[in-house]
Amino acid sequence: MPLTVAQILQQSAERLSVFSETPRLDAELLLARALRISRATLLSRMQEVVEDTAFFDTLLVRRLAFEPLAYIFGEWEFYGRSFLVRPPLLTPRPETEHLIEVGLAFLSEKEMPCRIIDVGCGTGCIAVTLACEAPRHEVFALDIRPDAAALTKMNARQHRAEISVLRSDLLAAFPGNTPLFDLIVSNPPYVPEDEWSRLSPVITRHEDPGALLAGRDGLDIYRRLIPQAKTLLFPGGALVLETAEDQHPPLKALLSKSGFVEIRSFSDLAGFDRILSARCPL
Repeated sequence: MPLTVAQILQQSAERLSVFSETPRLDAELLLARALRISRATLLSRMQEVVEDTAFFDTLLVRRLAFEPLAYIFGEWEFYGRSFLVRPPLLTPRPETEHLIEVGLAFLSEKEMPCRIIDVGCGTGCIAVTLACEAPRHEVFALDIRPDAAALTKMNARQHRAEISVLRSDLLAAFPGNTPLFDLIVSNPPYVPEDEWSRLSPVITRHEDPGALLAGRDGLDIYRRLIPQAKTLLFPGGALVLETAEDQHPPLKALLSKSGFVEIRSFSDLAGFDRILSARCPL
């Protein structure tokens, strides 16, 4: 017997509640996608009967296999824009929007155009967003993965963002000690390896471990990136990093050891330390 929208949502949310923190929202988004309507429209049709649920059932099975919604939909919203997403590249997270805010605050101080580089660009959500929000500046994006570089170019074209995309292991594409950039931003891998088994299956079954894991204490990438960044930033330039909530004390020590000053922590909406910024001395 065909079910109403309300009945489908209730049954699906119950099944998704086993692992999802937002089972009802997941069910609504999946059903709206299957019916090719907006979520708002779906919620206005709760008592309507759905005659054909085959496509929805296919999407639900994928979600019940812990597949991220972003991979199922092929896109995800970040800073008010929709970005193409392809597995196993990391899904844009809302916490990373704080990195954008800190970067834009730095750029707002500058009268002249700046050179910006996003290290480990993944989908390109950071680089493209900065290029769109601050279009007078020159933006570069780096990633070691060819699929990440390709997807970043696709997202840049979609949003008509002018950015230069290069394949590189961190900042290795710019050897030498000549300053080239005013702002370096990065959301690098920072999860300790022994935490992998404790992460959600949504992550461990589908997303790239290389985009998340960074050695025994989660600091391996920062140990390489911070000294590289110091040599490539102009005097007064800034390095802005996303981090785990408990990593700020050791990272502040690393930044200070490399010669950075004005080291500041910024909290996310949950109140956890999430973003670190530091400046090169003038």
